[in-house]
Amino acid sequence: MSHDGTGPDSDKHMLRRELLSVRNRLTTDDLRATAAALAEHALELPELAHARTVAAYVSVGGEPGTPALLDALHARGVRVLLPALLPDNDLDWGAYTGEGSLARVRHGGRMTLLEPAGERLGVDAVSEADVVLLPGLAVDARGMRLGRGGGSYDRVLARLDAAGARPALVVLLYDTEVVPRVPAEPHDRPVQAVVTPSGVRRFT
Repeated sequence: MSHDGTGPDSDKHMLRRELLSVRNRLTTDDLRATAAALAEHALELPELAHARTVAAYVSVGGEPGTPALLDALHARGVRVLLPALLPDNDLDWGAYTGEGSLARVRHGGRMTLLEPAGERLGVDAVSEADVVLLPGLAVDARGMRLGRGGGSYDRVLARLDAAGARPALVVLLYDTEVVPRVPAEPHDRPVQAVVTPSGVRRFT
């Protein structure tokens, strides 16, 4: 980041603020309708149709809803891995076996997340996934994803690289969050596809 407050970090910060303010205005009905459409389109992805293990996440707040998608994958017999946030912002993983397998976990004064209540599988468990479903705030025409800035998924992607794992990377967003360009840095990795409530878009 440059010292005058410009550069990728500053641009990302401004874009995050704009996108989060739009999400914060969504109603419960908006969230319900978009979650159903999102699950329907995601389940049509060939990558998910053939996946044995999928790393996903439980949506919070105004994020595009994932519970219906998690239940559908579990019902298909897919092994679904969900993250548990560690104190240093890294992610451990546990298996999802239905709504009863989640526990509400408060992380300091920051947030309360639904996390897998069972056995922790370790930070490297994600490298077993055939598909990784990523949260985000935006994606651009190159497939570059803008995250929330905590760095958790940057670590996940770096770990996949180090392990030589090549799962399909798919981000779940709203239609308005597919934008012409997001600020990117050399370590950022593109995703293969975005699923929104109106459909799927692939990136080459």
